Amino acid sequence: MARYTGPKTKIARKFGQPIFGDDKSFEKKKYPPGQHGPNKRRAKKSEYAIQLSEKQKAKYTYGILEKQFANLYKKANASKGITGEVLLQLCESRLDNVVYRLGIANSRSGARQLVSHKHITVNGELVNIPSYQLKAGDVVGVRAKSKSLTPITSSLHARREYDWLVWNDEQLSGTFTKAPERVQIPEDIKEQLIVELYSK
Repeated sequence: MARYTGPKTKIARKFGQPIFGDDKSFEKKKYPPGQHGPNKRRAKKSEYAIQLSEKQKAKYTYGILEKQFANLYKKANASKGITGEVLLQLCESRLDNVVYRLGIANSRSGARQLVSHKHITVNGELVNIPSYQLKAGDVVGVRAKSKSLTPITSSLHARREYDWLVWNDEQLSGTFTKAPERVQIPEDIKEQLIVELYSK
């Protein structure tokens, strides 16, 4: 499946946030890309442009293509919860995102690669679908033969803790206890703007 493989710093500068993770190049140039850099006067964005930009930021952040993202929105819209919050919860419940949150990979693209190359298990079974939706209680682990891989071991040294994930250092596995509440999701995404865009 096609994925964005272009310059990530350029995209991060477009949104003014390091949406792909730590980026030294972004820290040096936080202004939008372009010939005139920070000096260019930019026209005021329309309401539609602001909403579209927020959707694009969410898609790039989670590494989701348009059709997949639209399907997630439909699923969120059909749920009983707050549509925008449920949309982000569905993004957070993806296997590639949880592999990243657990610290098994240092980026979502790296997590996606680990899943696709069959290094990751769910409840003891190999799963190679990055978009696989996890349910409360699912255990995400590293395949036995892959536990010594350098990208995994080096990434685990810098792992962070999240309230909805329980990590087992001995087994190199983590339990997805539940979908996170909105306040527990650190991404700076204004989900209501995305809902307004799709509602038109």
